Amino acid sequence: MELRQMPDTNPLLAGDGPPLQRSAGTGRVSLMAQQGRNSLTDLYQEGAARIRLPRTYDDNLAEVVLINTAGGMTGGDRYRWGVDVSGPGRTLVTTQACEKVYRSSGGVAEVRTHISMAGDAALAWLPQETILFDRAALNRAIDVDMGPDATLLMVEPLIIGRQAMGENVREAWFRDRWRIWSEDGLVHAEDFHLAGDVPTLLNRAAVCDGDVALANLLMVGPGVDAFLPALRDLPGLAAASSWQVGGYTKLLARLTAPSGRELRDRLVPGLMMLLDRVPALQTTLPKVWNL
Repeated sequence: MELRQMPDTNPLLAGDGPPLQRSAGTGRVSLMAQQGRNSLTDLYQEGAARIRLPRTYDDNLAEVVLINTAGGMTGGDRYRWGVDVSGPGRTLVTTQACEKVYRSSGGVAEVRTHISMAGDAALAWLPQETILFDRAALNRAIDVDMGPDATLLMVEPLIIGRQAMGENVREAWFRDRWRIWSEDGLVHAEDFHLAGDVPTLLNRAAVCDGDVALANLLMVGPGVDAFLPALRDLPGLAAASSWQVGGYTKLLARLTAPSGRELRDRLVPGLMMLLDRVPALQTTLPKVWNL
């Protein structure tokens, strides 16, 4: 599971004092589907990274829950995740809770994820919301290697200050980088970057048009463009489109909302529709998503 190099980072703050203790973790899991059963073949966890596989009562479905036992991240923290799936199995990957990114006292928190999909595997990457606090700094990268018959559903919800807690994010540094690769090269590239005066940036129509919560949703796989009309009917949808790259069909959508709760209320119907109707998935949201 070799992870590609992340882009250069520019810390929000230059750490002036002595080095502080930081958290770190590495978690990897491998699953293989054979004879109607999606089975665990490898599991590794180190530091503050933990992985759990709840019982699903469906032999062909595996649910993977990623856990950060540190309870959040701040500048200088480092996490590495890896997920390998092969065969006609279905895999849901989620997180135990929302990931909180606290104020940085120097440096940038870094999360790198690598996903490998072989054969006609189907995987849904469904982490719960990432919450940015004022003066947070996070650099996140996700690389996916997938075969021509695989099906991928990805979503990354982001909350920039919790409205119910009266939190206002005035300044932050956040970079989110997605790369989807096939045997023939790059299938999808996505970069989202916030730096500096966050309220001014969020007020731009091309970013959030004044909202403070957003989610990017991506599907790659055979026939996923058929679900574009249903996605465009979702409330809070900022944009949605589908196209083909190198024989791969992609569906991309962005939703925004004025609060984290409203974002989830808008996002869940779309996710449930896709999980239920996409033939390669045919499942429901992970149980940890239930409030």
